[in-house]
Amino acid sequence: MAMKLAGYYGIKKEKIIDLAFWLILGGVVGARVYHVFLEWPFYLSHPLNIFKVWQGGLAIHGAIIAGLVIIYIFGKKNRISFWLLAAIIAPGLALGQSLGRWGNYFNQELFGYPTDLPWGIPVDFMNRPLEFISVEFFHPTFLYESFGNFLIFLILLAVHVWIIKKKEFKQSRYALCVMCYAIFYSLLRFFIEFIRLDSTPEFLGLRWPQVASLIIIILSLAVLVYQKLPFFKTVDKIKSIGNRQS
Repeated sequence: MAMKLAGYYGIKKEKIIDLAFWLILGGVVGARVYHVFLEWPFYLSHPLNIFKVWQGGLAIHGAIIAGLVIIYIFGKKNRISFWLLAAIIAPGLALGQSLGRWGNYFNQELFGYPTDLPWGIPVDFMNRPLEFISVEFFHPTFLYESFGNFLIFLILLAVHVWIIKKKEFKQSRYALCVMCYAIFYSLLRFFIEFIRLDSTPEFLGLRWPQVASLIIIILSLAVLVYQKLPFFKTVDKIKSIGNRQS
C-alpha cells in the first residue's frame, strides 16, 4: 500500500522498501522496549526474559514511537518530507494492525470481559483468567480493534485520494493524514481498553494505554492547530516554489 501511494508523490518504490526494512526492525525493538518499560518490576527480577520475544510482549505504542523516529531520520537522510513519508506509511500501518489483531484470536489472548452477546468468543479453560475460570465466552476485543483499524485505513485512503485529486501537495495536508491516524486509533484504543482483561499499569484510574492515547490525542490536536500558523504556510510555499523550479 505504501509503495502504491509513494508513486503518486514521486517517491521511488525502492525508497519505501528501504524504509520498510528499518521500520520493521525498529518497530519490533521499540515495541519490546515499551513493553519492558510497562512491566519493569518483572523484568528487573528476570532480566534474561527481556530477550525472549517469542514468549510475547510487544506494545504497538512503542512500535509507533520508534517508527516516527526512524521516519524522521530516514527523511532527513534522503531529503524527503517527514510528514509525507509518515502519511504514506499510515494507511498501510492501519491495515497491518487490522490484519495483525487476528493473531490475538488464534493465540486466545487479549480478549475482554465475559459477555453473553451473540458474537462473544469461546476461550479455552487453560487461557481464562482465574477469576473467570467458569466463564466460557468473552468480548472479542481483537475483532473490535480489527474492524476499527480497517475503518481508519479507509479514512486515510480517502484523505490521500482527496490530496491527489485536488493536488493539495502540502505539508499541512500530509500532517492532517498522519494526525487522523493518531487521533482515530487513540480514540479506538482508549475505549477498547475499558473492556480488556490483560494486566497493565494504571495511572489516575486509567490503564496506561488509555493514558498514552490521551497524550497522543492532545499532541495531535496541537499539531492540527499549529499547522494553521504561518510556519506551515511558509513551508508549503517554499515546497511549491521548489516543485515549479524542478
